[in-house]
Amino acid sequence: MTLMLDWFINPDHGPIIVAQELGYFADADLAVEIIAPADPSDPPKMVAAGQADLAISYQPQLHLQIHQGLPLQRVGTLVATPLNCLLVLEGGDITTPADLAGRKVGFSVGGVEEAVLGSILRKHGLSLDDVELINVNWSLSPSLMSGQVDAVIGAYRNFELNQMDIEGVPGRCFYVEEEGLPSYDELIYVANPETMDRDMIRRFLAATEKATQFIVNHPQESWDIFAGTSPELQDELNARAWVDTLPRFALRPTAMDVGRYANFEAFLYDAGLVPAMNDVATIAIDVTAE
Repeated sequence: MTLMLDWFINPDHGPIIVAQELGYFADADLAVEIIAPADPSDPPKMVAAGQADLAISYQPQLHLQIHQGLPLQRVGTLVATPLNCLLVLEGGDITTPADLAGRKVGFSVGGVEEAVLGSILRKHGLSLDDVELINVNWSLSPSLMSGQVDAVIGAYRNFELNQMDIEGVPGRCFYVEEEGLPSYDELIYVANPETMDRDMIRRFLAATEKATQFIVNHPQESWDIFAGTSPELQDELNARAWVDTLPRFALRPTAMDVGRYANFEAFLYDAGLVPAMNDVATIAIDVTAE
């Protein structure tokens, strides 16, 4: 089977790489080709077009993509908690999101991130009209550290916070799920409901579940296995991110929280980002259910 990652290989993908290295995919009679995309927006489109079996994507984006007509469904979860945060400089004069009035906020992905920021600002008596939005083209922490912007939305707490601390410019996260947003699955597996091989996906998810259990039970050994696959992973940032990501992996990757998907669909509808509300069965399935 072909699996498209959401980005270059990093600790978020720990269960996949460990399952590959420990032979769990082979034990499940799977040969998994793991591909990092040239463009992080491509993987769901490739699955929708039948050019890949599975892609790692994001629950918030999945809701929008289905409304855009892409044949996609969530079939499993990789990281079961939000990683996104509103990031500012630690020790600066922004001590609450209310302090962002009249300030510049950087972002990378329009639509969902603007809705997320708008929801946070509303909780603090502001709106998107009270800030200046600047597209920083994936350069989130550098744009904040350089003073180009006063805050960024879309930063990952397991990466950008560590990156800034390592560079001696510590940051502070306002966590989206503590600022009025419904909780959601950050990283999910999506498949094309018209062409998916449910048995193959079940075996894939069982192998990654076994790998996740190994990671939880053997965090240092699993880090050594993961980092040993590439010299580029053997640095302080990835080592720190591994520790921070480990408790966020989905221990039951097939398990589905119906309320979580219904609540986020309602959030997007209330924010005016989707024209109607899809039922959960359209958005996500439990591939173990017959």
